Amino acid sequence: MYLQFEIYRSFSLMDRILLMIFVDTACCPKKPKYTPSTSFSTHPSYPFPIPHLPSSITDHLGFAPASEGQFINDQTDLDLDLIYYQPYIPAAAQTALFSFLRQELPFYRVHYAIDRGRISTQITTPRYTTVFGTSLPVGNTRYKCTPRPLPFCLDELRKIIEATTGQTFNFCLGNYYADGQDSISYHSDDERFLGPDPAIASLSFGAKRDFLIKHKPIPPPDSRWRSGPEPKQIKLALYSGDMLLIKGRTQANWLHSVPKRAGVDGQMGRINVTFRKAVVKAGTENYYTYNVGKGDVFRWNEDGGRMVPWGKREVWARGEGV
Repeated sequence: MYLQFEIYRSFSLMDRILLMIFVDTACCPKKPKYTPSTSFSTHPSYPFPIPHLPSSITDHLGFAPASEGQFINDQTDLDLDLIYYQPYIPAAAQTALFSFLRQELPFYRVHYAIDRGRISTQITTPRYTTVFGTSLPVGNTRYKCTPRPLPFCLDELRKIIEATTGQTFNFCLGNYYADGQDSISYHSDDERFLGPDPAIASLSFGAKRDFLIKHKPIPPPDSRWRSGPEPKQIKLALYSGDMLLIKGRTQANWLHSVPKRAGVDGQMGRINVTFRKAVVKAGTENYYTYNVGKGDVFRWNEDGGRMVPWGKREVWARGEGV
């Protein structure tokens, strides 16, 4: 023992710090940043039971929204209609809610093919995704996919947001950006199955990421193009706990993206949870095809610090995976 102590004393300060970090990581499993609930949501379509939100989180959600929403409609002639809450979730619940959602929800790295003429291109979604909900009752509709109801934890968030916004939602899509390399390119959620002028509430947790918005191309003959300057691009820095409500004609006329990011924020993960309403069967088929797919289920492994295939339990237990 004395010899070991002498060897330890011979280390530099930096070596001692690194040794303590190694011992702490190897010998002491990391504790979750919330107190787990003993109640769970279960369903045959869930790969594992999903806990309810613990009281350490729900006790603070009653104070949402944590700030008044800021209306962003300074380009009303171009149908921009946003409400930005900075933040929506109270600060006391933000970190725990991020950890909870990342740890307790199933995620997927979806692979699919896009046919462009005679060429088929294989696509891997550049982020982890998940989805819950259905556009029409499962008992009355035959689906090719297997819809699954919102677990209690997400349904609680849905109810709170509906009370704030006056909107109704039947779907929850989740995205986990593992680091700054995960992204989503410019697009608009203007699918017909969302109905006219859809409203989408988007919550952010974890790392700050930029949310870019730009107008869709306007044909030169359009009178709006001639009557004013070219529509400007908008950049919103979404912090943990922020919520953006996108509504009205925004999806029909604007595109949005979350680009790749370098720096400190690019080294951390981000959870994005969006609530929306699909009104026809095609919405359910689309969301499960592109957000669940047919590949592995991934679950966060705290000790490994990464998403790991849940189907390979021994791999998950060791914290290995992609």
